[in-house]
Amino acid sequence: MAKTKQSYTEAVTEMENILAELESSPEVNMDVISEKVKRAAVLMEFCKKQLHELDEELEKMMEHLD
Repeated sequence: MAKTKQSYTEAVTEMENILAELESSPEVNMDVISEKVKRAAVLMEFCKKQLHELDEELEKMMEHLD
């Protein structure tokens, strides 16, 4: 099965869910926390890349308007 590309909004939603899970969990399982933090870091990097690409596209569009 082919993996579909995650959108920026989906990544942000997943990060918000990870944060909510960590904040609401009464138990401290370091293995679980570690995995969730690693996943959040991957999602943050993905979002930063998406924002950077969007910024470049917008700059190109603005150059054409001048």
